Amino acid sequence: MAPRGPWADRLLFLFLTVVWGLNFVFIRNGLADSGAFWLALLRGGVGTAATAVVVTALGSWRRLDARGRRDALLLGLPNTTAFYGLLFVAAQSVLPGLAAVLTYTFPLWVAVMSPSLLGHRLTRWHYLAVGIGFGGVALIAEVWSTLGRSVSLLAIVELLGAALAWAVGTVLFQRRFHRTEMLEANAFQLIGGSVGLLVLVLLFAPLSPPTLSVPLGISLAWLGILGTAAAYTIWFTLLGRTRAATLSAYVFLVPVVALIASAFLYSERLDPIQLVGVALVFVSIYGIARTPDARGTLEEPMPVTPE
Repeated sequence: MAPRGPWADRLLFLFLTVVWGLNFVFIRNGLADSGAFWLALLRGGVGTAATAVVVTALGSWRRLDARGRRDALLLGLPNTTAFYGLLFVAAQSVLPGLAAVLTYTFPLWVAVMSPSLLGHRLTRWHYLAVGIGFGGVALIAEVWSTLGRSVSLLAIVELLGAALAWAVGTVLFQRRFHRTEMLEANAFQLIGGSVGLLVLVLLFAPLSPPTLSVPLGISLAWLGILGTAAAYTIWFTLLGRTRAATLSAYVFLVPVVALIASAFLYSERLDPIQLVGVALVFVSIYGIARTPDARGTLEEPMPVTPE
């Protein structure tokens, strides 16, 4: 599907990093014309439709049996319904940079769950990296403070909940599907997740449809076509020919892009303590990916369903 070679792969991953980082900016922009659940549903719908076109073009249907399709639909509940729902609700009150940092703590959750669910044998260095990462989250949240906090604890909990939901879905997705099945499974999990988001809209915002506008259309095109269909397809292609740990080691660059973009567009600034926390989270994510497990391999638990 894509050119091969180390430079081609680096360019593809650079593209993904920019797209995923700017996703948080376009979420923020879309929320100006839409409620959180509506925007999440619309992203899921556009992403599902665009992904179906890609899977059809690549001839990747019929890789799953009936049970596989059922399982993929159900995995859409944590991977899309809970993840998008919590992220978009929190993004109403949190600027893109900080939202990206807290969302991308999901490798920490994946590492915690992997020994029991994936059979990965982690070392004390992995657990140290996880501890450092959650220490960074505590600094970002300024948990010792009840006054002057730059972001509410509720929003932080929502973002960490989104990261946890994404991690649960990721671990179960990786356990259930082979790489040759993942493109089709991703399409079905988007369908299942979008149905879940429709239920949330009907329950909590049935009479608050979004205001149609050009900015909203641009945000949805970015989030659904580039940020979902194109990005997922390239990600799975890279996973098929690049070491998983090599890719995961650079996941931390996504919130860097979001922080830089948000600083320019929204004048987002973090105080010194929060900057230390962000640095600790980045070190933790990189350390988890690059530390060999107990068997001496770098093939660690990976985000197989990207943001």
